[in-house]
Amino acid sequence: MGAVTSRVIRFHELGEPLDVLRDELAEIPDPGAGAVRVRVAATGLNPADWELCRGFMPGPLPRGIGYDVAGTVEAIGAGVEDVGLGDLVFGVSQYAAQPSAGAADHALLTLWFAVPAGLDAVHAAVLPMVVQTAHWTLDLMDVRPGETVLVHGAGGMVGYAAVQIALRRGARVIATAGPTFAPDLAALGAIVTQYGEGMVDRVRSLAEGPVDHVLDVSRPNAGAVAALVEIAGDPRRVVTISNHDEARSNGARVNIDELRATGRFPSSDMLADYASLAATGEFTLPIARTFPLAQWHAAAELSLSGAPHGKVVLVP
Repeated sequence: MGAVTSRVIRFHELGEPLDVLRDELAEIPDPGAGAVRVRVAATGLNPADWELCRGFMPGPLPRGIGYDVAGTVEAIGAGVEDVGLGDLVFGVSQYAAQPSAGAADHALLTLWFAVPAGLDAVHAAVLPMVVQTAHWTLDLMDVRPGETVLVHGAGGMVGYAAVQIALRRGARVIATAGPTFAPDLAALGAIVTQYGEGMVDRVRSLAEGPVDHVLDVSRPNAGAVAALVEIAGDPRRVVTISNHDEARSNGARVNIDELRATGRFPSSDMLADYASLAATGEFTLPIARTFPLAQWHAAAELSLSGAPHGKVVLVP
């Protein structure tokens, strides 16, 4: 088919996202072996996009943003046999290796799954990073049926997913969250309480016994890990995805440290299962807003606000 010219959102230098991101045209090549190119239907934005702009996972510039993608297959690389032209898929863009990623009209994918009947592109596109992070981290924690798990910051999307995944594993889940999603989390089956002053005593009262595992998915905030260690009674029972430095200084665990220590990331095959669950309403992630690609700046502002109240999605 040949390379296509695509509108892309990318950065040529490191810095604050709204300062360095540009809306421009770029050539997206034919996919290499084991990859596909899609016409993008939806791209879910994540906090990791903004950290990439600031220097996370450094690599050659320019680079694009947008890890999570759903789209229609328009070109297929050598060796790919599980997908056809015109198929609607969702998956992971070539996030770090290409001068563009998912926030574009066209994207190259290295990992993809069919979008099942009953699931639209927007709701498929928000799954990969959130589900991977929650699923892999709960695996690290070795959460088992009957155990009590505290998810701190469950109003964020990784926390919202982790509550559902832990419940599906048979755990008893206590969730801290603000008023926006507290009713939803309670309806899912979690025991919900507010974060902030008095949280340690509230959680202890609700637990009515030991808290076996604590997953910290809160926004970076000083003192969060220390309070969670106090609840757990053992810093090794606390795993964070966000408060890295404080966790390390308190003897708690950092998910990315342990994943990197293995030398490779775990399988993502479970994404197909969660897409099927989402298609039947058995797994859900709330959508805050969708924006046309031309309004990427407003989408980024909402995501960067720290309280988008759901996933922010670009729809080219």
